[in-house]
Amino acid sequence: MHDDGRYDDPRVTGSAGDSVSRETDYPGWAARGPSMTPSPPDCDPVVRREPPATGAARPVPPETAAPRSAADGPRVGNPSAAERVAPARGNAAAPTRFEVAVPQQAGPTEESGRVTDTTAIPDVPYGRGEADDTYVSRETPTREEDDPPLAMEAMRAVQILNPSGEVTMPRPERTRVMCVANQKGGVGKTTTTVNLAVALALHGNRVLVVDLDPQGNASTGLNVPHHTGIPDVYDCLINGVPLEDVAQAVEGIPNLWCVPATIDLAGAEIELVSVVARESRLSRAITGYPGHFDYIFVDCPPSLGLLTVNALVAAQEVLIPIQCEYYALEGLNQLINNINLVRQHLNPRLEVSTILLTMYDRRTRLADAVEQDVRNHFGDKVLQAVIPRNVRVSEAPSYGQSVMTYDPGSRGATSYFEAAQEIAERGAKAPVRNA
Repeated sequence: MHDDGRYDDPRVTGSAGDSVSRETDYPGWAARGPSMTPSPPDCDPVVRREPPATGAARPVPPETAAPRSAADGPRVGNPSAAERVAPARGNAAAPTRFEVAVPQQAGPTEESGRVTDTTAIPDVPYGRGEADDTYVSRETPTREEDDPPLAMEAMRAVQILNPSGEVTMPRPERTRVMCVANQKGGVGKTTTTVNLAVALALHGNRVLVVDLDPQGNASTGLNVPHHTGIPDVYDCLINGVPLEDVAQAVEGIPNLWCVPATIDLAGAEIELVSVVARESRLSRAITGYPGHFDYIFVDCPPSLGLLTVNALVAAQEVLIPIQCEYYALEGLNQLINNINLVRQHLNPRLEVSTILLTMYDRRTRLADAVEQDVRNHFGDKVLQAVIPRNVRVSEAPSYGQSVMTYDPGSRGATSYFEAAQEIAERGAKAPVRNA
């Protein structure tokens, strides 16, 4: 036997002319060597070939590893080329057989909470065949959760906008005058005032918004003109102009009116010092209004000056928006003390009835800590609805709208709608005394 690439030894092959080259490609043995890929199970069966007439087995390529012995147990996975081309050593009459590689069948597996035997699953293409009614995955959505997100958002938008105009929020027996106050700026006083007023007005309540902040942000959010020369709340406080003469109907929102504030209101703090009964000027203007409102919201400036004192004297309830931050909690004690002073000397009917948590960020532990502290201290006065951080709420004023009309399906609009509904239900259960 000469190692020149051919097996031409007559003692092995049977004849000198029946030589087999190492590059010979016969079924089951590809020319690329031992790293060959086994034939797929659905290929045509390999034709059995008989050895030469002398009975000598066809030699095994030297690169192929020896087959596993019987003591090693069955091989797991695809058989190697040596196992598929196993020569019958020691028995020259034994024919060499080329078997098709059969893939291993997987045993029982655990999926979706139960044990399934993959060998019992018929080989049916996906989406065809009969469905197994007895097997339901844990990830299968229920009928309530099967609606797409856009459909759910559209349903929320229709519920918030209430195009039918029906009275879906209970109306109080008497007018509720609510002062939205917090001496800390940026906690959401104006945003809360505008969105609660729009939500209540869209659902059948008559609402008046009094913008008592010289910045006039509430007027901007309701798209009410408040430039210089427009009759505003300053004329009511300083000049005694009736409130109905300066109130403007909000465009696109039925049952909603707004008393705007211009830059002239910035000087009212100084001018009210010398006015008789300076703390009750706004209260007399509201009492003299001939019409009837279900809700009157007074948006206060971020201070504890005479404008805020006028709002506290005119109101029956105080709504305090609290940002879920530490600084908002720090100034809350001082605000409560001032409210108690006004109750003792100027307005005995005043009470803190509602506290709303705003700018809640669920990703932080601080927000949870602030919420727990406020709920433990004020109890049922804190609304269950919490206003999250939502970019739609901040975008709406730039279009002269509230978030209720700008994006009624957003999380911010949904949260303010829930807060307004909760306020309306509380007022229906416990009617507020009128002045």
